[in-house]
Amino acid sequence: MKYQRGVALSGLIFWGIIFILVAVLGMKVTPSVIEYSKILKDVKATAAKMGPESTVADVRNTFDRFAEIDMLEFSGKELEISKNGGKIVIEFAYEKRIPLFWNVSLLIDYKGSSVGQ
Repeated sequence: MKYQRGVALSGLIFWGIIFILVAVLGMKVTPSVIEYSKILKDVKATAAKMGPESTVADVRNTFDRFAEIDMLEFSGKELEISKNGGKIVIEFAYEKRIPLFWNVSLLIDYKGSSVGQ
């Protein structure tokens, strides 16, 4: 006797809906993650370019030039700039609210620094 194999229609619909929901969530979150990675890259490039004699205004202007190239809405005014052991340390933190459906949204807290993770 042969046993039937395959997927039931109800199982196919259930897993199809789950797959679609995960795909939509990924499509909504991915641009935000890409923007964060660009900001982090620009912060590290700015810190590497600046010398210990650089002023806060110089650091912000340099970051703004990098951000303009990457077409970011994030500006140098939102950076926290300090010196640690003669090196410039640049930190940032911000929230991104991503609307999903109806009155449900996803809130992601991003933070980064020019040193370490």
